[in-house]
Amino acid sequence: MAWVAVPDGFPRNRRWEQWTDPALQRMAAVTRKYHYDCGHFDQHWAKVRSDASVLLRTVLAGGVVAGHAAVFGPPSEREVTYVGGRAHRGQGLATAALAELIKPEPARALRADAAADNSGSIRVLEKCGFVVTGNSRCFARARGEEIDLVHLTLI
Repeated sequence: MAWVAVPDGFPRNRRWEQWTDPALQRMAAVTRKYHYDCGHFDQHWAKVRSDASVLLRTVLAGGVVAGHAAVFGPPSEREVTYVGGRAHRGQGLATAALAELIKPEPARALRADAAADNSGSIRVLEKCGFVVTGNSRCFARARGEEIDLVHLTLI
């Protein structure tokens, strides 16, 4: 599958569709208010897109919007995030997109979190050079319960 990461051109309706997918929310586990309310969603993405420190890319697969990937946060606390639509999971797309996204990112250490039971996301991060640096517990709104969270770092 061919892919390309492009400056964010991710259509709002496609982004909303992916983030409101119950399977994606369960997998991500730690969701925010904007994952459930369209008005908050639009406000959040307007803020993200206007922040010059956020490196945000739309991921295309075969000319179709497959997801997005981003690096965000202050220089000493940069984090990565990525989302792939259900139809594009398990094809190596997230690994390829994340690897490409972090190449030009000068800040190290980069951080990421994943639900401990989200082995796919942990595997993607490890393939990109992230190592597990800790664990914690947090409330996962998408699951309505406390979960184990894995912290990973790329140095």
